[in-house]
Amino acid sequence: MTTTRAWHLVRRPHGEPVDADFSLVESPLPALQPGQIRVRNTYLSVDPYMRGRMNDVKSYVPPFELDEPMTGEAVGVVEEVRGDAIDETGAPIALGDTVIHGLGWRTDAVVHSRYARIVDTEAAPAQAYLGVLGMPGRTAYAGLVRVAEFTEGDVVFVSAAAGAVGSLVGQLARLKGASRVIGSAGGPEKCQWLLDEAGFDAAVDYKAEPIRKGLRAAAPDGIDVYFDNVGGDHLEAAITAMRQHGRAAICGMIAHYNATEAPPGPRNLALVIGKRLTLRGFIVSDHEDLRPQFEAEVGQWLREGKIVWRETTVSGIEQAVQGFRDLLSGGNTGKMLVRLDG
Repeated sequence: MTTTRAWHLVRRPHGEPVDADFSLVESPLPALQPGQIRVRNTYLSVDPYMRGRMNDVKSYVPPFELDEPMTGEAVGVVEEVRGDAIDETGAPIALGDTVIHGLGWRTDAVVHSRYARIVDTEAAPAQAYLGVLGMPGRTAYAGLVRVAEFTEGDVVFVSAAAGAVGSLVGQLARLKGASRVIGSAGGPEKCQWLLDEAGFDAAVDYKAEPIRKGLRAAAPDGIDVYFDNVGGDHLEAAITAMRQHGRAAICGMIAHYNATEAPPGPRNLALVIGKRLTLRGFIVSDHEDLRPQFEAEVGQWLREGKIVWRETTVSGIEQAVQGFRDLLSGGNTGKMLVRLDG
């Protein structure tokens, strides 16, 4: 009998998640039904939005159930197939294929084939489909191109710019003709990576100086587009820096995810009126129609070596919760992953 080890949420975190909120549980996998596959997961994704799912509140995605395995994206190798297994694109799944699916936070999973998708590991490593070629990449693309209505010549500011989403936003803006790309990150090493490898024009270390001061120095003439992954003081600074008719794509507000009280709104929100600003929140799943365009354009730039990407990896299912906590505290450069294979 094949078993799986899976992380369960056993109580709702109050503030920063702690070990007692989770339990690693071993249990048998059910026998496969027709159309199902058994996947040995090799990489698990941990993402900021998962913190919201740990709260029992109504949102765009249901909360995690207590005392049940948590879910999230994962890639892995198909080790068993029952009947005709067709993936979400209509392609037949065979033993040995690498697939992406939504039953992460565990070592092995039984998945209905229509909820899996075969990935091409010759085009890119499997884990890239959890990052630059996956949901974070599509988030960056849709947020910049559609939500923020980027146009050539814009000055672009990206918060959490050394993360999986932010690092690609800045590179896409540069490749699409931004006149200046500015990113914020925590610490000199992350900022140097943005400048030396990711091609940003300026990087503000928010741990070394107030973000409002750093952004003013980096963009003395203001910004046209703000891609928000942080909220809080970053959003307030961006509103001040925005020029007339500026646009903000609001992707996440990680500064508030562990808050135990309602955070204050930006103190300068009235500037939205006089500057005619547009602040738009978005969810990547609303923009699935952009997937072919994203895969063609970003895939080509990756093959040409015009886009760089990084990963921060913790090893072993036992480290998944710690990897998630490290993500929330800024302990990653690029995509945070949990490696299970090898």
